Amino acid sequence: MNTIQRRPRYLICVKNSGYEASLERRKVYRALPNTRAESHGLVRVIDESGEDYLYPAEFFAPVELKTEAARAFAQPRL
Repeated sequence: MNTIQRRPRYLICVKNSGYEASLERRKVYRALPNTRAESHGLVRVIDESGEDYLYPAEFFAPVELKTEAARAFAQPRL
């Protein structure tokens, strides 16, 4: 896997056709860097299973989070 280090990126799901059990529309997901996947029009996100998988980039729109919100998203769920 070809990855580079950068600050966390967040995406909002705008489409989930065929992945209804894995992705919720209008939910914000953390994207993991993966330049190889991105070159193929895919993004790696941590989905509803808690694992990271590749999905079509067109299913998501980028979200800019304020520092406080980014910290909250970065914390593990209890």
